[in-house]
Amino acid sequence: MVKSLQLQADMTLEFGACVFDVTLDCEDGAPVGGEFDHANMVVALANVAQAAPDLIAAGLSRRVGARLHAVDHPAFLQDVQTVVGGAAKALSYVMLPKVESVADLDVAASAIDALGAAARALPLHVLIESPAAVHRVFDIAAHPRVQSVSFGLMDFVSSHGGAIPAAAMGVRAASDAETLDQFHHPLVVRAKAEIASACHAFGKVPSHCVVTEFKDVSALIRSARFASRALGYTRMWSIHPDQIRPIVQAFAPEQREVEQAARILEAAAGADWGPVSVGGVLHDRASYRFFWQVLERAHATGVALPDTVAGFFASAVSLEVQ
Repeated sequence: MVKSLQLQADMTLEFGACVFDVTLDCEDGAPVGGEFDHANMVVALANVAQAAPDLIAAGLSRRVGARLHAVDHPAFLQDVQTVVGGAAKALSYVMLPKVESVADLDVAASAIDALGAAARALPLHVLIESPAAVHRVFDIAAHPRVQSVSFGLMDFVSSHGGAIPAAAMGVRAASDAETLDQFHHPLVVRAKAEIASACHAFGKVPSHCVVTEFKDVSALIRSARFASRALGYTRMWSIHPDQIRPIVQAFAPEQREVEQAARILEAAAGADWGPVSVGGVLHDRASYRFFWQVLERAHATGVALPDTVAGFFASAVSLEVQ
């Protein structure tokens, strides 16, 4: 956690924007019997992270969240009291694992909201980790407190009682055309697609699961690009600091895409957002929204923007195309 927070600070200064979140883990990170001490450590790390003088001096903010235990775990309420009670102002979100239904969200929100205004302002990020949760994911994504939905691959595979092979928790080699890995097993791919679709239906952020082969950079890049380009995910989890830069780069739009978006939006602005022809192709407000989103992704991932459109972000202008 300390290494990840330091890398986040370094890359925030490098790119001039916070290009990845750090989620401090109270669920899998805490040893059995040591949940309270671990939660207090998370509080200390979150509060210290937001007091980083270099970032404050540069006018930069960072995103740090905390993953609590599941709502049916004996340590859940203790986590809420300790972590949210002690670091609500330092947190950007609270992550809830093993969410099965809207009822779980309501239980969590009620416990969190009881701690005051700062706690009530915290968005909820949820982990979908079972077939039943996938079945209910549209209702879960529609919940007003939910900001992001993540896929919990390992628990999802394990919840099938051996019906899905262990290979579905991994990533097959580029030369392997047969293994049913996490991108080719039908049940796993269906779950990923359902989660992404539910998120986009309600304007929430779909976050793709981990790649455990953290020393295989090629597998990581292939996975991240497929998650982004084919499955519609806009974020992805890492399990090791070495994975962060390749993931950020894989999710970033290519330079040619950024340049195309800049040309189209520059022409659109010059036409007061009426229809324009760029390179013999007609564009109007429907496509302007898409190309604005390309620039947003570029800015969020530290890609340099052409001078013609950089002002949209430098001046904190919010562009809305109806």
